[in-house]
Amino acid sequence: MILTAQEKEMLSGKEGRAVQKSMEILTALGGIFGAEKLVPVNSVQIAGVSYHNLGDAGLEFLEDLAKDGKVRIRTMLNPAGMDLENWKNTGIPADFAEKQTKVIDAFRKLGVTISCTCTPYLIGYNPKIGEHISWSESSAVCFSNSVLGARTNKEGGPSALAAAITGRTPLYGLHLDANRAPKITVDVQAKVKGQHEYGALALAIGKQTKDRIPYIRGIKHASLEELKSFSASFPTYSGASMFHMEGITPDRVSVPTEEIVITQEDVEDAIKFLNDECEVDFVSIGCPHCSMAEMERIASLLNGREVSKETWITTSRQMKGEADKKGWTKTIESSGAKIVCDTCLAVAPLKGRFKAIATNSAKGCYYGRGSNGFKTRFMSLEECIEEATKA
Repeated sequence: MILTAQEKEMLSGKEGRAVQKSMEILTALGGIFGAEKLVPVNSVQIAGVSYHNLGDAGLEFLEDLAKDGKVRIRTMLNPAGMDLENWKNTGIPADFAEKQTKVIDAFRKLGVTISCTCTPYLIGYNPKIGEHISWSESSAVCFSNSVLGARTNKEGGPSALAAAITGRTPLYGLHLDANRAPKITVDVQAKVKGQHEYGALALAIGKQTKDRIPYIRGIKHASLEELKSFSASFPTYSGASMFHMEGITPDRVSVPTEEIVITQEDVEDAIKFLNDECEVDFVSIGCPHCSMAEMERIASLLNGREVSKETWITTSRQMKGEADKKGWTKTIESSGAKIVCDTCLAVAPLKGRFKAIATNSAKGCYYGRGSNGFKTRFMSLEECIEEATKA
């Protein structure tokens, strides 16, 4: 790998131990994937924030880097394992909260913005077309590559943090034009509407395209929320971190000759696959984190009603702040539902607390089953609210 003079100094330790360790991580990664050089990045999103995933070893790694390390570019965090302000209200144990707080303190000492959201593009982190970034969370990576046209691989927590400390990442994978080209055309002949149907469509496509980047046509219109849902589901159920959607993805590419068709039956089968026979005791909306449009819709649906089971509306603290101003928070919380910031069902320590979850997120079903052993009910947002308020 060809390094600049400054990068060689970083690697030699002239800029401190944390920088040196970070360069060792990046050059090793670049060597594995055959990168010719490092490329500057303009923003970083770090996953591996929840103590539930990090454990003591991960905490020790962060605290060690924080002794002399500082990020040098705009850097934000993926969700943590709890609401950082109201963790008691959501049943998080005190010993977990203590460890999670230490994780956040280490990131804060490193100079990282404590954003704790999987939708950074909703709170002002909007990379430009062709811009190199280093993001970690799978849905944010897919959205940034496929909808925004930025360039990032799906980074692990250590490699993303290393990019933040050095301002660089290896030039390989989806940073290169050749690796962003679609390999198969997907002709969507199903009519889909709403986040849960877009999540099911992404599941149906992902299962057939596997690790190949698809060129998707047949979608006439998709809202931000529908694209958010699609971008969360697609990498969860496929091996690719990018798709091309005709009229949406800004990259200019050739349309592959190999083609498959996705039918209404394929989408319906995906919905059936995510639905178990079960009695729901937990409702969670906001995987990925809710947008302002979703918060408004949820407030409208819950106005004057009461929930009958544990109900979480997960979103970023910035979105909640805006919802506070508009009165939506008061409406939602008056129903007994909880607006939970900084975390989500995929990374919070929920195993054993509930038996079955209702959600409008195909990705949420995947993690509900895999990480927490929940049965799942996959529904529209409106159906989730009906389930939450059912007597």
